[in-house]
Order: sequence, then structure tokens, then C-alpha cells
Amino acid sequence: MYIKGTIKKDKRTKNLIKRLKPGDIAIIDHKDLDEIASISLVESKVKCVLNLNMSVSGKYPNKGPSILIESGIILLESENKEIFDIVTEGDLLELKDGIIIYRDKEIGTYKELNSEIVEELLKVGYSNLEKELDKFIENTLEYAKKEKELVLEKGNIPKIKTKMTNRHVLVVVRGKDYKKDLIAIQNYISEVKPILIGVDGGGDALLEFGYIPDIVIGDMDSISDKCLQLSKEIIVHAYKDGRAPGLERVKNLGLEAKIFPSAGTSEDIAFLLAYSYNVDLIVAVGTHSNMIDFLEKGRSGMASTFLVRLKVGSKLVDAKGVNMLYRSSLKLKYVIGLGIAALIPIIVLSLMFPPMNELIKLIQIRFRILFGF
Repeated sequence: MYIKGTIKKDKRTKNLIKRLKPGDIAIIDHKDLDEIASISLVESKVKCVLNLNMSVSGKYPNKGPSILIESGIILLESENKEIFDIVTEGDLLELKDGIIIYRDKEIGTYKELNSEIVEELLKVGYSNLEKELDKFIENTLEYAKKEKELVLEKGNIPKIKTKMTNRHVLVVVRGKDYKKDLIAIQNYISEVKPILIGVDGGGDALLEFGYIPDIVIGDMDSISDKCLQLSKEIIVHAYKDGRAPGLERVKNLGLEAKIFPSAGTSEDIAFLLAYSYNVDLIVAVGTHSNMIDFLEKGRSGMASTFLVRLKVGSKLVDAKGVNMLYRSSLKLKYVIGLGIAALIPIIVLSLMFPPMNELIKLIQIRFRILFGF
């Protein structure tokens, strides 16, 4: 095997995605490559991915490597982490028969992961799932005791300009199947016109579909400058003590923002924000909802999410559910009804037209002759 391409590197895959171009060689340091990162790499049409970490560690069955391989993208691994410091982004890299060549020098070795190797590694992950589930539940319950004020206190909710009371709110996270969900509920969005909240990169997801976010909320680490500038209102997720590292970025763009201190995730506080303003319904797109989602996000429990879902559960629905309930399909009886309704004025006008009256009388006479009336 021989591959040659332009180097793009970053230890945070979600940052690297923004710079990738078709044909690049993506160098990452991503243990247990997750599904969302892999889908983004596929969409970037990279030539291959060189991971300086274990793409599948066996901790849990992560699906990212399988997505890359099934999409025809070559996945390689190298144990030489010094490669990150050796190579310069924008230079050319050669990969030949297990050898990594940079500026005509050998700088390391690699191995290719194919579907058979990944499948074997995933078996280990499935066998560890029960153990990970036990730890996940324990952490969730332990931290739920500490974070219960998340749903009991109301003082941290920021005052906003957007009027949400008695409205529907759509909360978009750039998570699993977010594109499919947004496509599925386009009719709902255009007809109901919900308040649009983008959680970090979820703001850019809305822009992709031609929607301007009413609010973007998060720590501002995975949202574009363009989205921040277009969004009508910005809320920066801060630590419980009030520190908000993402606020500096917003100020550097000359924009204003509100602060929301919380121990929860950014998507959790987006739900809390909507709920606190007495909305009618909260529709979730791409949000994290199961253990694998949270393990891929690097969290060992879901205490805050568990508590928030308990609080807002009566008003929260998943976009997939909205799509099932909101399909705008015309039933046959409605089509027949519309047809009859359209014919009525035509018949009335026809009867009022004198020549038509004469024609109807001739038809009546003809029927009498034929049937002997």
C-alpha cells in the first residue's frame, strides 16, 4: 500500500474537521474513535486517517472505526506519538508498506485496521459492557446526589430577550443522526416555527439547513464565528463558580452574551432554560440519551442529564417522535372531499348559464325517449 497526501493534524478531532479538505491525511490522537467524529471525517472525504492512539481500546463497543472502514476510508494506527511534534501541517506525508515517511525520512511505523480486526476488538468491548454499565450507574447515582441543586435552584437561569413562553422550542445538538432528524421535521419547523436553540456546534447544524438560531448556548469550543455573529442571542455555559472561558471568544468578536453557570452539560442547560420560561414543548435533535453516547463523549455518568430529564420530561420529546406524529400526508378521503368542494361552485355556475340549462333539458328529453317515461 502507498498513500501520499497533505497533512492535517489536531489532537481534538472536532477542531480538525473544520480544516480538512478532500484527499488530506488526517492525523489524530483519539482513543476509542466515536461515531460523530467518524461521520465528520467521512463527510470531509479525507484520503486516510492516521490515529496515534487506540481506535478501539475494548472499553466499550465504539462504532467509529467501522463507519470509516465501511465508507472506504483507510484507518491506520501508530504508537509513535512524537509524530505530532515532528510533522508540520500542510506538508506532504507518505505511507508505504507500514512505514511513515516525512521529508524523505522514516519517522515511524503503522498498522492498518480492517473490518475483521475491528470486529475482533469490538467483541472485547461488548464483553466489557456489563462492567462499564455497573460503573456508569454507580457514578450517575453518586453525582446525582451532589448535583441535585441543578434542578432545584432557579437563580442561575439568565434573563433573555427571546420570548419563549407558550411556544415550541427546538434544541439542536450536533449529535447522532442530527441531519436525518432535521430533514425529517422540516415540515414541523416551517409550519410551527419553534424557537431554535443550537447547542455549540448545533448552531452550525441549523445554519447548514438554512435556519438562523434564535439562541446558541454552550462553552463556545465547537461553534463557528459565523454562527455566533448570525445568532440572535448568545448564552455562554460557565462553571458553577462563574468562570466562563468561552466568554472571551465572544467578546473578541465584539458580541454580547449572557452567562449560565451550571454543573450540567450544555444540552442539559438548554433544556432547563426552555423549561424555566414555560414553553409548551421541547423537541430534541441529536441529543445524548444512552450510555454509549456518554462514554463516547468521555463522561463516566449521566447525573446531570438524568436529573434534567426528570424535571423537563413532561415537555420533552425526541425529533423522531415528532416526525412520526407530524407527517403531512393527504389521506384519500381528504382528497375526495377537496375534489367535491371544488366541483360545487362549477356545477352551480353551470346551472346558472342559460345555454347549459337548455342542454340539460335536451338530455332529460333524450332519457325519457330512451326509457319510455
